[in-house]
Amino acid sequence: MKIGARARWRAGVVTVAAAAMIGLSAVPAAAHVTVNPKEATVGGYARLTFRVPNEKDNASTVKVEVTLPEDAPFASVSVKPTPGWTAVVEKRKLATPIKNHDREITEAASKITWTADAASAVKPGQFQEFDVSAGPVPEVSQVVFKALQTYSDGEVVRWIEEPKEGAELEHPAPVLKVVPKAAAAASPAAAGNNAASGAAPASSDGGNGWPLGLSIAALVVALAALGLALRGKPTAAQP
Repeated sequence: MKIGARARWRAGVVTVAAAAMIGLSAVPAAAHVTVNPKEATVGGYARLTFRVPNEKDNASTVKVEVTLPEDAPFASVSVKPTPGWTAVVEKRKLATPIKNHDREITEAASKITWTADAASAVKPGQFQEFDVSAGPVPEVSQVVFKALQTYSDGEVVRWIEEPKEGAELEHPAPVLKVVPKAAAAASPAAAGNNAASGAAPASSDGGNGWPLGLSIAALVVALAALGLALRGKPTAAQP
């Protein structure tokens, strides 16, 4: 009887530990190319920060390409220098010119390419951020920036999947939500980042904090169950 109780207690502790490990391992990774802030106001200028993490343990990120959508052009795009990286901005002719400060704009930036020198590549376990000032923000619901990440071993990861309702994407493209002017007052995040000089808030998971939250919740539940199991540990039988 005494041995059976101990065996049951040990089995319970093992079950709790296993459940905790399964819960933590079930949380998907969120290390993808992102843009911060997550939203900006129509007609304003935004400081956009593209965060690029290195997801490989045996190669470095040596080049990053971000495509600006043709159907949502920015009249003005400028790049903040990133030490150790060379930035090239490509332009294209617009099918329909756009107005900016009473001037007619006939061409706009189509792609930005950052290339690292030999000592500045993004190594395993690291990330890099690239800042861009862009505006006026076009009057659309969102701007999708498709990105390509090139590694030193020649692999190219295509972060180009556009958001779909209810779908979990493997390689999602960075997305900037566009807020109408009327709604900007109710959205401090958009209003605070309307100017190019404003600092862009960045988060390590690109604004998607639920994986970390699930990990913490699973750990808390596991520790609580373990505590209950220890308090209920059977004592030695009286002779």
